[in-house]
Amino acid sequence: MKESVSVGLLGLGTVGSGVVHMIESHQEELQQRVGCVVKVGKVLVRDIEKNRGVDVNEELLTQDPDEVINNPEVDVVIEVMGGIDQAKEYILASLKNKKHVVTANKDLMALHGRELLTAAVENESDLFYEASVAGGIPILRSLVEGLSSDRITKLMGIVNGTTNYILTKMTKNNVPYESVLKEAQDLGFAEADPTADVEGLDAARKVVILGTLGFSMKVGLDDVKIKGITEVDAEDISYSKKLGYTIKLLSIASSENGSIELSVQPTLLPSRHPLASVNDEYNAVYVYGEAVGETMFYGPGAGQLPTATAVVSDLVAVIKNMRLGVNGKSVILPQHERKLKKDDEIKSKYFIRLFVKDEAGAFSKISHLFKDHGISLEKLIQEPVINNGTAELVIITHETNHQAFEDVHSQLNDLDVVVEVKSRYRVEGM
Repeated sequence: MKESVSVGLLGLGTVGSGVVHMIESHQEELQQRVGCVVKVGKVLVRDIEKNRGVDVNEELLTQDPDEVINNPEVDVVIEVMGGIDQAKEYILASLKNKKHVVTANKDLMALHGRELLTAAVENESDLFYEASVAGGIPILRSLVEGLSSDRITKLMGIVNGTTNYILTKMTKNNVPYESVLKEAQDLGFAEADPTADVEGLDAARKVVILGTLGFSMKVGLDDVKIKGITEVDAEDISYSKKLGYTIKLLSIASSENGSIELSVQPTLLPSRHPLASVNDEYNAVYVYGEAVGETMFYGPGAGQLPTATAVVSDLVAVIKNMRLGVNGKSVILPQHERKLKKDDEIKSKYFIRLFVKDEAGAFSKISHLFKDHGISLEKLIQEPVINNGTAELVIITHETNHQAFEDVHSQLNDLDVVVEVKSRYRVEGM
C-alpha cells in the first residue's frame, strides 16, 4: 500500500471547495480510517486567479485537464465540475488510465451510468457516485450494501430541496407559488432558471439512479412519468389539509412481478406519514423491503459540506478497496431486462378537483361515470361557488388503476355538467 493517496479534482466550485476543506481539516480521521495520508494533488479550474472559499496552493491549480487525468501521481479523480459531455469524456479517460473515480454528477449518471460503470469494470477501477442523489444522505450505499440481502419493492423520495422548500412555504404560510419561488431564488435555494427543479427533471434523474440500483434494472429518463409543481395552487393545498393530506413532489420507483414504475409528480401523503413532515430544503427517501419492512433515510439533500461528505465517503471506500486490492470488483451492473408496468398495472388512490354546474343531478352523473369504470369514492367535499352558478367538487378515490382513472378524467371533460377539471394528483402512503 502506498504511503499516501493523491486526489485530483475536476472542478473547484461549491462542492469541490467543500471536498478540499474536508480532506485538509479531517486528515487525522481520514488517516485513521484508511491507514495513509490523503492529499490533494491537482485541481482543474477555469480561472486560476479566482478567489474561492478555500485556500489552495496555487501550484496545485491547473487549466489543463491532462494534468489531472494523465497525471501518474494522481490515484483518484473526483469530478465535481458538473455538465454532461465534457465530464463524461474526462471520466472515461480517467478510467482508461486506471484511475478510480468519484462523481457527484446526477445528470451524467442518469444518462450514461451504465457505459461509465462498464468502463470501470473493464479497467478494474472504482466508480462511486453517492453524492449524485440526496446530498449527504447515504441512500445509494444503503441500497447496495445495507439492504443488499433484502428485496426492495418500492422507493418514495423527496429528492429535490428547491421544490420541497416551495411546497413547505406554500403549505405553512399560505403563500402563492410565484412569491415563494422568488423568495427561494433570493435565498439561493432556487436557480435563476428553476425549470429543472420545478418541472421535476432534477428529481427524475435521481429516480432513474434509485430505480437502477434498487431493482437492478437499466432504465432511462424516458421511462419516468414527470409532472412538476407549477400547477399546484393554494386551493389544492387547502383541500388536501381538510382531507388530512400534505402535498409533496414525490419520486416513486416501485416493482411488482418483475415490472417497474418510475414517476415524479405532486402527490398527496397522509399528514401523519413520515415523509409529510420532511420540510424546507431537506430530503428523505422511504424504502419498502420485503424483509426489513419500511425504513426512511433523512437529511440535507444539498449544500457544500453535506454533499462533500458523501464525496469524501466515496473516496474513503475507494482507498479501502485499494488496500484490499479489490478495486473494480464492487461495481454491480443491472441484471434484469427493462420491463415497465402498463397503466392498468399501476395502482393508487387519486385526488381530483373540479368545478361543476350547481344543479340537480350533476353529482349523480359524475358518480355514475366513476362507477362505470369500477372506481369508488372514499372522500368528498362539495362547496358552492358564490354568484356564478357552479360548485367545487373535491374527491379522493379508493385505490384504482391508472388507466381507469385516466379514462374517467378524459370523459369528465365531456360531461355537460362539468365546467372544468381543475387539478388531479396521486395519493400515496396509506
